Amino acid sequence: MSAPPATPAPSSPLLRADGRLRRRKVVNRAMEALATLAALLAVGVLAVVIVSVLIKGLSAIDLDFFLHSEVPFGEKGGGIANAIVGTLVLVALASAMAIPVGILIAVHSSQFARPHTAAAIRFVLDILNGVPTIVTGIFIFGLLVIGHQQSGWAGAIALAIIMLPIVARACHEVLALVPDTLKEGGLALGATRWRTVLRIVLPTAAGGMITGSLLAIARVAGETAPLLFTCAIVGPGVQTNPAQALASIPVRIFELAESPSKEQHAEAWAAALLLIAAVLVLNVLARTLFGRSQARIGSTR
Repeated sequence: MSAPPATPAPSSPLLRADGRLRRRKVVNRAMEALATLAALLAVGVLAVVIVSVLIKGLSAIDLDFFLHSEVPFGEKGGGIANAIVGTLVLVALASAMAIPVGILIAVHSSQFARPHTAAAIRFVLDILNGVPTIVTGIFIFGLLVIGHQQSGWAGAIALAIIMLPIVARACHEVLALVPDTLKEGGLALGATRWRTVLRIVLPTAAGGMITGSLLAIARVAGETAPLLFTCAIVGPGVQTNPAQALASIPVRIFELAESPSKEQHAEAWAAALLLIAAVLVLNVLARTLFGRSQARIGSTR
């Protein structure tokens, strides 16, 4: 009697799993390579920008560049002292308006508002953050400049509108990281809700809130479009009165770049280098403070 034909043995599950494992490893390595390439590309673009600005603008930087104001068109020399002072005044006024209001909005939306109300506030802030800055400049131009004149107040208000959603959203996210156990402990000790927020929540999240404020300052320090409509027609010399139009570094870069003079082109690159350095310092400081804030909040969990 002949033996029945042998049925083929099914392929081993281990072999099938091993084949899938190899494919997964290949795909994983390919995605890691793409992610690394994308990161290197971003860093490379930043490096090219910084090196280009450094090469083209370093020759124009000297003591006069920081201590003297601009000279009449066609003359050589001059500096951006008035633009530096004007930028400091504009950013200080905008910060004084936007940071306290942004912190209060964040405290209300994260600590006191109902969930639906808080979601609506965040949605509005996200929309405001997405509005092009030139639209903000046109809005302030129609509201405060037409019928009057350009002024530092108009420019500062435009910058404050740009800063507000950045500060509010950053502070909201940091306040949301504060453990509920800290707030519950304060309430259990008999403190009112607002005193718990004032004495426990805000000090715990202070580092992150400062970080958000610094990032907002770094964002508006280089804004040009709103200032062209609100604070661009300036007189000679250093001006600190916000009732008059104030010079600013971004607008000065725009004006120098439009000049046919090669010397003024070099001054534009030098001013851009100064602006990049200021923004870089603010970002590094913000990252440092954010890291410390994260460590402090993490230690309370």
